[in-house]
Amino acid sequence: MPEYIVKQGDCLSSIGHKYGIFWEKIWNHPKNAKLRAKRQDPNIIYPGDVIFIPDKEEKEESATTEQRHRFRVKGVPAILRLQFKNGDKPRANEPYTLEIDGNLFSGRTDKEGRISHPIPPNAKKGKVLLGEHKEEYILELGHLDPIEEVSGVQARLNNLGFDCGKIDGKLGPKTEASLKEFQKQYGLVVTGKMDEQTINKLKQVYGC
Repeated sequence: MPEYIVKQGDCLSSIGHKYGIFWEKIWNHPKNAKLRAKRQDPNIIYPGDVIFIPDKEEKEESATTEQRHRFRVKGVPAILRLQFKNGDKPRANEPYTLEIDGNLFSGRTDKEGRISHPIPPNAKKGKVLLGEHKEEYILELGHLDPIEEVSGVQARLNNLGFDCGKIDGKLGPKTEASLKEFQKQYGLVVTGKMDEQTINKLKQVYGC
């Protein structure tokens, strides 16, 4: 099987779906050991990463004839999990509507401000309308870059309300100002740089 070069918007679930292989088989293959060591989180890969795609394996199942049988493909659907906060306070028990590929889901956030829904593994875009005033949040699924990349830091800061502006992968004045604001709010040394302490705190606050 070929090696696959990751593009923006890819994730292990969508790549596995493309090749008809469960994502864990791809992620845990020995030839992807360097990628696992580098990225650590299978949900967050980066454009240009090279992933080895193993061969499919045939599997036989015994079943009686003249009866209907149901088989479930592993990894389908994927699970979308989101958390909404106002500052550090979870937005608990708020009504929401989630739209993914034209399919609508609705409910209320849990006590931690979280929602969770099964979605197609190759879904790319979505939208959440949250609260009584239907605040709109656009979702670009698979677009969160690793936190070690400037673009990954920018995306997380933007989502947390520290406005970096356009996610361009450049550590410019606006991104540095947002880093300083984040560092000040969480009691870190204010440098405006992507130092280890700041990256670790951002990962903790954001959750990934």
